[in-house]
Amino acid sequence: MIAYLRGRIFEKHPNRIVVDVEGVGYDVFVPLSTFYGLGEAGAPIALRIHTHVREDALALYGFATRLEQELFERLIAVSGIGPKVALAVLSGIEPPELIRAIEHADLARLTAIPGVGKKTAERLVLELKDRLPRVAAATPAGEAVPASSPRDDLLSALINLGYHRALAEKAVDASLNRNAGGDFEQHLRQALREVAK
Repeated sequence: MIAYLRGRIFEKHPNRIVVDVEGVGYDVFVPLSTFYGLGEAGAPIALRIHTHVREDALALYGFATRLEQELFERLIAVSGIGPKVALAVLSGIEPPELIRAIEHADLARLTAIPGVGKKTAERLVLELKDRLPRVAAATPAGEAVPASSPRDDLLSALINLGYHRALAEKAVDASLNRNAGGDFEQHLRQALREVAK
């Protein structure tokens, strides 16, 4: 089983990258939380890997932190949740926020994640409430992944909510220009007002 990859980014697409390791390309699915922290093609990369084997496929799932990987592995252990849904969950909410939502049985927040309905949210809370990793477990996989900027975080949030990138970028820029010193939540609320105009 492949557990770790270190190499260079050969190709980069949302939710999927190709990692060049000494001339061998590994096709790796990643959540958006990992994707947004990656450099461009040619940049060094180190990922924790979950190798998922089925009768008809072998797929690699990559994560920048141990916390992301642990959450993914706990998610796919829940009945009815496969790797694609688990990846969508991690792409739709930051890991610490996911942990808080499950611990507090925040069904409204969980059902706001694309692909998660009420029954799935209830199952997540029921099966994972007492089996979640601690947030402190978020350690990098190896080489440092650059921290995302507030603009990137806001953009990611709007895109995960289903807004088109161009509209999201315009709203985020307007929000940041309007109030340079605000925190993430203030900017997100303002950006949502901007897209509603």
